[in-house]
Amino acid sequence: MTVSKHPFFPQFKNPELLTTALTHRSALNENLSTSKESNERLEFLGDAVLELCATNFLFNKLPDDQEGLLTSYRSALVKTTTLAEIAIELDLNNILYMSHGEKRTGGNNNPSLLADTFEALLGALYLDQGYQVVHDFLEQILFPKFEHIRKHQLHRDFKSSLQELIQASGKPTPTYSVISEEGPDHQKTFTVSVNVQTTQLGEATGASKQKAEQAAAKVALEKITKKG
Repeated sequence: MTVSKHPFFPQFKNPELLTTALTHRSALNENLSTSKESNERLEFLGDAVLELCATNFLFNKLPDDQEGLLTSYRSALVKTTTLAEIAIELDLNNILYMSHGEKRTGGNNNPSLLADTFEALLGALYLDQGYQVVHDFLEQILFPKFEHIRKHQLHRDFKSSLQELIQASGKPTPTYSVISEEGPDHQKTFTVSVNVQTTQLGEATGASKQKAEQAAAKVALEKITKKG
């Protein structure tokens, strides 16, 4: 098995755990992996370990922040796109066992699938060497991204903030419309506008409808704030 050469990629005492972590269920049908099971159970475990590690990191780093803010930070830190980016940094997209059909449809570039694989890696590492090793690994590969999240307020739910602001002024709830979709199915970009009745408040592009809506809401909030 070819293993990532990334300097932070963990070394496993039990390489079979790593093999299972890198085995997508589609690979089992074509006997492409030596593992007898897919990485789904490890992903389930890794998701829980990741949440605990992220919670512990934020709890200790931000002793004066309240639960609601900590929860928002944690959601931004462990969201699918962030985990998928790390998976690509670790070269998981190239060493993942998956069927040829899954690859042809862009499976090894699918953010959700890559995020799941990263969580499976964490689950395997937890079984292999315990909580502290997983936490130390995340200290190197994930937690440094927190300052960027805080600086750019990526933890904020801009849609909720915009809705509260608009409704407080007595106007109806903002609506979102997809203006365009571009790119192949596994790499689409969406352009979305946010409107109140017939007035457009903002427009933005994102890798998903949800991301584009959040970005459009952010644009609208910035415009409203400047006017105010």
